[in-house]
Amino acid sequence: MFRIIKNIAARIFACWAILIFVITMLLFMVPFLLFCYPAPDPARNIRFIRFARIWMGVYLPLIGCPLTIRGRRHFASGRNYIVVCNHNSLMDVPISSPSIPGGNKTIAKIEMAKIPVFGMLYRTGSVLVDRKSDQSRKESYGKMKEVLTMGLHICIYPEGTRNKTGQPLKSFHDGAFRLAVDTGKPIMPGIIFNTAKVLPAGKPFYLMPHRLAIHFLPPVEMQPGETTESLKQRVYKVMEDYFVANSSGK
Repeated sequence: MFRIIKNIAARIFACWAILIFVITMLLFMVPFLLFCYPAPDPARNIRFIRFARIWMGVYLPLIGCPLTIRGRRHFASGRNYIVVCNHNSLMDVPISSPSIPGGNKTIAKIEMAKIPVFGMLYRTGSVLVDRKSDQSRKESYGKMKEVLTMGLHICIYPEGTRNKTGQPLKSFHDGAFRLAVDTGKPIMPGIIFNTAKVLPAGKPFYLMPHRLAIHFLPPVEMQPGETTESLKQRVYKVMEDYFVANSSGK
């Protein structure tokens, strides 16, 4: 009986969340079109992230998902980073991108950019990739380098897809760490908590309010002779240990 009531409540919350998202997005489109979209990058992205931070600061509490951010002090002024986050839910991008200090873009799948109106916002904050296309994946790597060259942060989910395993983390792909080795940029680990409780994979039209959190850890600098594999394993261990030790997300 409790499960049935919970599922009904989650559908009602999902309706509320969609309604509030559309309303706040349409309100956000006015300053976006006036002050963000006409500007070239990186100014366009920096302005977009500032507005998105305000947008999510309003939206998340309204749907019962207030966000706690820790560790922003680890972002040193004048430096940009390759931010790597764990991936459990579609809620992860609206949590991570506005939480990162300064302008940033997220490597993201191209399908979402086709959604009317929302697609304009999505493109502004993303490096788009068609995961079905080898050519698109190669091109996205060059675009990520361009993002870093502009002085922006790049946010990558090294697990590739949402973690549905029940383990703290899935295995990492090489891309983020190869990018770090190629560019010399440090890795900034970000641990996202509780998004799978709010918007779990495999449950369409379901949202359960819950407090959310993202914790940024001290940056991982490359060591002399560092390889993609050794860097990947070091970052994985740091993130796994922290997630396990702080699984409450508080």
